[in-house]
Amino acid sequence: MSNPITIGGKRLEHKTALITGASRGIGFAIAKAYASQGANLVLTASNEAGLKKAKAALDGYGVDVSFFPTDISSMDSIEALFCFSIERHPDLDVLVNNAGIHIGKPFTDHGMDEFDQLMRTNVYSVFNLTQHAIRHMQNLGRGKVINVASVAGLRGSVNSAAYNTSKHAIVGLTRCIALENAKNGININAICPGIVETDLIKGVEQRMEAQGMPPDEFRERILAQIPMGRFLQPEEIAHIAVFLASSESDGMNGEAIAI
Repeated sequence: MSNPITIGGKRLEHKTALITGASRGIGFAIAKAYASQGANLVLTASNEAGLKKAKAALDGYGVDVSFFPTDISSMDSIEALFCFSIERHPDLDVLVNNAGIHIGKPFTDHGMDEFDQLMRTNVYSVFNLTQHAIRHMQNLGRGKVINVASVAGLRGSVNSAAYNTSKHAIVGLTRCIALENAKNGININAICPGIVETDLIKGVEQRMEAQGMPPDEFRERILAQIPMGRFLQPEEIAHIAVFLASSESDGMNGEAIAI
């Protein structure tokens, strides 16, 4: 595993970030990179045991790390999370909306319950939590919101109508909120990764294996579509997230960065 960026000293010193989906994968990689750059952290995910493990791994960085288990598909849970976050850190000035789920199947096989679950988790949670954060950041006169979307939010994909719809929504939401807050000292940008080697892709691999496709064949088919011939690593997304949370990106707003 590569080390987080250290160029130019502590790039996020005196900042506090709330990160969703922070117990593993991209979210944990971002948390680790932020801690290495001096940011205090509030971590959230649905898995309390995973959050405890993440906190233990970050305690050696000399920053304040707290966590709050949250069902981000519940608006009441999100409100409780945000109240906890600003009570502990009234100067909270960075939000990373990373948590999300994937449901892949042919469009005509999707049930509305599944679609609603995906939208509540991937879109409504971002809308609601960002709304809380923006109101708070407007009072601070500064802030950074980083939405982890996907290249699925920039194009179409087979058997991913619901998932892609959710990620297109995040990209559109990012651009609209950025326009409304450009004069408020608040930057809102999105990161749109390709396929990252996380538990999510491993879950898809397992589902394909259950349908009769061996893991090696699944990976070969996916890699054949990637010009670099490899999956992205979570740390590569974290490097971009450090930049977007730092003062280096102060002139950047409403962008959807494809990786």
